[in-house]
Amino acid sequence: MSQISEIEKFRVPLGGQEIELQQIEHAEGGMSMLRIRIREGKRFTIFDVDPVTAKKWARTMNEWASSFDGHD
Repeated sequence: MSQISEIEKFRVPLGGQEIELQQIEHAEGGMSMLRIRIREGKRFTIFDVDPVTAKKWARTMNEWASSFDGHD
């Protein structure tokens, strides 16, 4: 059975979606994954992402968000 550890949980200010980030450790010794759970009302969207994809996604989001520094 896999072990799931919560990393972060927050709500999006506009739209109110609840986002959970979790680490998934597979009992069989498989690759650690990042689970992204997005809840919109009663609907869930779940992504299990490998470390390489998570780095690319994080880098792209950080670059985008950084383009707004000083524009608050």
